[in-house]
Amino acid sequence: MSIEAGEAPQWIKATRSGNNMNCVEMRRDGDVIEVRDSKDQAGPVLRYTPAEFAAWLDGAKKGEFDHLA
Repeated sequence: MSIEAGEAPQWIKATRSGNNMNCVEMRRDGDVIEVRDSKDQAGPVLRYTPAEFAAWLDGAKKGEFDHLA
C-alpha cells in the first residue's frame, strides 16, 4: 500500500469482521503501527514499532495469549 503526500493512512480491520463495529483496527503511519477500537474511533490509539508489532503478532500466531480468552 502506498500513501500519497498529504494523504492520511487508512485504518484496516480483519475482513472476517464484516460491517460489525466491534473490531480492532490498525494502520501503518510512517515507522509506527497504530491500533484502535473501532467502537471508539476518537479514543486512545496504541502505537508500536514494527518490531514490537511483529513480536506480538508472532506470539498470537503461536497461541501465547490463548489463556487470556
